Amino acid sequence: MKLSEIKSILPNLETVAFQLPNGTFVPEHFHVTEVGLITKNFIDCGGTVRKETVVNFQLWNANDFNHRLKPKKLLNIIELSEKVLGITDFEIEVEYQDTTIGKYNLSFNGKNFELVNKQTACLAIDQCGIPAEKQKVRLSDMTNEPCCAPDGNCC
Repeated sequence: MKLSEIKSILPNLETVAFQLPNGTFVPEHFHVTEVGLITKNFIDCGGTVRKETVVNFQLWNANDFNHRLKPKKLLNIIELSEKVLGITDFEIEVEYQDTTIGKYNLSFNGKNFELVNKQTACLAIDQCGIPAEKQKVRLSDMTNEPCCAPDGNCC
């Protein structure tokens, strides 16, 4: 989800809720402790120099159980970060500590924001020497037509 998308969604919400990939929710008394711009400059295993930029939201729980972040307040935080940090319309990455700090992509299901697991991947797969995965075929999906019958399809 890009920053422009969350900005268009927030004015239409009564509450802000983040759902984890396992279906549970970030406790409703969470804080957005950071909105930042993260740029990662790196070289992949094939020698290609790359640059990745994301807008980062950090979610945090405190012991103030009466705290509730309203959509308008989150929108104000986003707009201030755009102004002060010069943030433009990048993809959003969410940091949230469960058993360790996790980084998630963000989506919206029409009611709640969903934290979507990120996956690592080789960016230079053609240079790694990793064989392509073989296509899996179920025998039950294959035709039952005998191959060597006079009207078969083998000749």
